[in-house]
Amino acid sequence: MPGERYWEIDLARGVAVVTMIVFHSAFDLNFFGVLPLNVSGGFLRTLAYLTASTFIFLVGLSFTISYARAARRLDGRGLALKYVRRGLTIFGYGLIITAVTRLLLPNVYIVFGILHFIGLAILLAPLFVRLDPEKLIITSIACLIAGYAASLVSGPWPLLWLGIRPESFSSLDYVPLLPWFGLVLVGMACGRLFYPDGKRNISIPVAEPAFARPLEFLGRHSLVIYFLHQPVVLLLIAVLAPGAVTWFW
Repeated sequence: MPGERYWEIDLARGVAVVTMIVFHSAFDLNFFGVLPLNVSGGFLRTLAYLTASTFIFLVGLSFTISYARAARRLDGRGLALKYVRRGLTIFGYGLIITAVTRLLLPNVYIVFGILHFIGLAILLAPLFVRLDPEKLIITSIACLIAGYAASLVSGPWPLLWLGIRPESFSSLDYVPLLPWFGLVLVGMACGRLFYPDGKRNISIPVAEPAFARPLEFLGRHSLVIYFLHQPVVLLLIAVLAPGAVTWFW
């Protein structure tokens, strides 16, 4: 079935949605001075990296499944247009986040965050999707090395997307192409290995367990939740800690 979803992927994405909400709630509580939480290190920072890593890995994994299915019903031009549209759409959502944070938090607004990254990654992924898993892993290692090298130097704003940033740069969310595209490639390699031709090739139950259904629901609607959860969290903080957040009044 072209639209068949695999519950284990939605489950993993749903878990990442929960940890995203936990981290962003902790970040907001600290940012607005409600609770003194360490979001720059320790458990919460590790949670943030694991959450972002899960989302990004699943971008690559899901892409291989989607691409294999789409390739069976679309010609080359249609296939290219499908992912150009999808990538540009998600990148456009990222620009909305840029505009909102630029208005509300001009000193730390999001220039190239996770939605910008995912949009660009989807635009680039078709160039790598036909590589063997071994070559995808080798290329991912090259991305990690290049990302480390980029982090050692500073440069102008036009190179921000690549991983080279000005010394004074500060942002609430920064996910540059390097090294993070390497994790997309790892996801694509796993997709080629465990979901060849878009079909599950691992021994797990076809029907999802009952406990997974709430998390699956979150995973299926992760993009909508990404947009809505922050206003909800901020509204709750504004209600429970009057004076901490003034944007709603």
